[in-house]
Amino acid sequence: MKIVFSRKGFDGSAGGCPSPIVDGRPLSLPIPTKMPTPTRYEDLPSPYADLVFDLTRGRLGGESWCHLDPDINLEMLPRRRGWRGALGQVSAAQGHLTNQGVEPGDVFVFWGVFRPVAFEGRWKFTGRPEHRIWGWLQVGEIVDLGPDGSEAAKERTWLGDHPHVRAGWGKRNVLYIASKRLILGSRAHSRPGFGVLAQGHRLSEEGRSPSIWRAPDWLHPLRGGSGMTYHKPHS
Repeated sequence: MKIVFSRKGFDGSAGGCPSPIVDGRPLSLPIPTKMPTPTRYEDLPSPYADLVFDLTRGRLGGESWCHLDPDINLEMLPRRRGWRGALGQVSAAQGHLTNQGVEPGDVFVFWGVFRPVAFEGRWKFTGRPEHRIWGWLQVGEIVDLGPDGSEAAKERTWLGDHPHVRAGWGKRNVLYIASKRLILGSRAHSRPGFGVLAQGHRLSEEGRSPSIWRAPDWLHPLRGGSGMTYHKPHS
């Protein structure tokens, strides 16, 4: 089983600021987009639209289009029967996943940059930024969508809200559909093959740059760990 660390959500370039931590809970903000999507921030549950407006100082608002991907949170939209989490990947990112042989059974671990907020008439940042893991998706099925993914939505109607099942993407447009249940080794868990973590898991070393992680030995390349295929080892 491969583990894929995948950075998702707002950051300095996509959205222009970190995603918020609200009462200890990391809320990953879907990035703004000009690519095909059926979803605006105002379609998401409260307080997402207000958070986006306040934290971007009005650059983005409820009427702005957003890229809800990975779509792994049951509470984000009204769901069709049979809905499961899904992740779309394109271009160089998808090429890297192909080269690494990502296949059913492998697990995406989603992380991002977050910062505590408080509501004081409007939402404001109050603490330091940090990297947190906020969700997961175990691959159950891989669908090569190509430039027009609408056929996949016809076959699987519960995918209708996903941005990648629309026309307008490049030919390297792939959808990773979650497994129904999380399976680790030979053990099938009661939880689904996708979801979000209530508190998340902090990666950043306390008191240091957010990019300095507390890595377990199995991951740390200087302690016999595997390292990451997309990055060179660092001390």
